[in-house]
Amino acid sequence: MNNKVVLAYSGGLDTSFCIQYLTKEKNLEVHAVSVNTGGFTPNDIQSMEEKALQLGAHSFHCIDAIEQYYEQCIKYLIYGNILRNNTYPLSVSAERMFQAIEIIQYANKIGAKNIAHGSTGAGNDQVRFDLVFQTLGEDIQIITPIRDLKLSRQEEVDYLQQQGFAWNWEKAKYSINKGLWGTSVGGAETLTSHLPLPEEAYPSPLKKNAPQQISLHFEKGELIGVNQQTFTHPVEAIQYLEELASPYAIGRDIHVGDTIIGIKGRVGFEAAAPLIILKAHHLLEKHTLSKWQQYWKEQLSNWYGMLLHEGQFLDPVLRNIETFLEDTQNHVSGTAFVQLLPYRFELQGIEAPFDLLQSKMGQYGEMNNGWSGEDVKGFTKIYANANKIYHQLHKETVCNK
Repeated sequence: MNNKVVLAYSGGLDTSFCIQYLTKEKNLEVHAVSVNTGGFTPNDIQSMEEKALQLGAHSFHCIDAIEQYYEQCIKYLIYGNILRNNTYPLSVSAERMFQAIEIIQYANKIGAKNIAHGSTGAGNDQVRFDLVFQTLGEDIQIITPIRDLKLSRQEEVDYLQQQGFAWNWEKAKYSINKGLWGTSVGGAETLTSHLPLPEEAYPSPLKKNAPQQISLHFEKGELIGVNQQTFTHPVEAIQYLEELASPYAIGRDIHVGDTIIGIKGRVGFEAAAPLIILKAHHLLEKHTLSKWQQYWKEQLSNWYGMLLHEGQFLDPVLRNIETFLEDTQNHVSGTAFVQLLPYRFELQGIEAPFDLLQSKMGQYGEMNNGWSGEDVKGFTKIYANANKIYHQLHKETVCNK
């Protein structure tokens, strides 16, 4: 019997329990795999490896998926200006899909017939992992100890201590999940409907107060430069912008949304670079895209964000939407100017070679070079026909209601 199991390993209590449980109780050979989507430092990775091997893992492997994550997902979130419920940049939703894909591919590669994750039965991640594993797995069994055993945190701690791992398992007051596209923050306050997260809950405290103007340079919808610096890959530009903006404590908010399993969820987050990029990109599009391009982008982008959040990244319709989104970016090039301030930012304007606002046909509220007053009279006469016909027939007005 193939006794290899690949475990989606984060280094926290749940996945630490999983290593011990899978080796001791299930007699499985555990291969702990972590996927870096922008949240791990070299020290983090070293610490995770040491803990995994001490807990009994047969091996530890960390996969760097940052560039794939950008190229196959974040790029399209920017193209679509996607914010879940007009608030949340899909920080965790997006990265979980790529972590799951990398882990199942690794399991297939080493010929493992078992795969495991430490998700509970009360959240979105269990569905996201299971969907990807079911879709891409090659005759594989999914094992989920925390979900199946319905364990409390204290029960996990007690078990590990009984096995000789009397480490400091004290739960941090706030749960932090950091990635390239934002950091989620959960705590006692986010389990309520009325309490805000306190200042100390956010991992990036306010350090700067003096206003700072920066410029973001886009080429066909992708961020390629910040201020006078051009980067070889947009990932570097995102990371550089985060370093500039996070000392201003920009990008904080609390997202309220519908989970895949039907309950409401509330989570805090900070995402300085993602929010600045999305809003600056959107402003540039307002200047460079037509009315109907913007309208249909908004419709399809909303669907893209919904499906991604619900774990449906592998549905082929997302590839169709990505093709559309990418095609809209041909003329979305230029520079956006942004002012950084404590806890907020201001969009100041753009410069772009395809700026439709700078048309010689006319200037809003000022002059009309491409048409005459008589042209407008004729246009509005025809434009009013449909409403005129309706109201002549029905003899009703809005004022009489």
